[in-house]
Amino acid sequence: MTKLFVVSLIGVVAAGVLAQAQTSPASAPNDLQIAMIVVTADNVDIAAGKLAAKKTSNPKVKEFAEMMVRDHTSMNDQAAQLAKKLNVTPEESPTSQSLKSDGKMNLTKLRGLSGAAFDKAYIDNEVTYHESVVKVLVDTLIPNAKNSELKALLESGRPIFESHLSHAKEVQTSLH
Repeated sequence: MTKLFVVSLIGVVAAGVLAQAQTSPASAPNDLQIAMIVVTADNVDIAAGKLAAKKTSNPKVKEFAEMMVRDHTSMNDQAAQLAKKLNVTPEESPTSQSLKSDGKMNLTKLRGLSGAAFDKAYIDNEVTYHESVVKVLVDTLIPNAKNSELKALLESGRPIFESHLSHAKEVQTSLH
């Protein structure tokens, strides 16, 4: 498994699981739900990245968006390979359903924007998203991982997400 798969596992939880997991450990998703959350969150970020890559005229935003599409597509490929290897079927959860809904709302919002307003909205969302991801990784995912291989992969993914966050913040600063 690659570090990109770890990034996917971490990232997908940020959108909906953060509040649930901090409220009660019993509400944390199981492995099958995490798998569906991974695929769903990747698809949401891929869609936003594709839209941003098409709509923006800012080279920094375009580069970041293309990186998100590339990384999350790779993550989805890794998630699919892992699910096949483990012979498991991902399971819907309120979180994966919420991710789909939130992703659609975000795309609708972004489609209605253009120019600098679009760039700002897209990058601001990416910064917030990645800040949540790092927090979820440290506070929820690593401590709750049952499988030692999964735990090691989650730990190795932290620097990747911190790098994505740093890059998003750099782009955000350049927009102001």
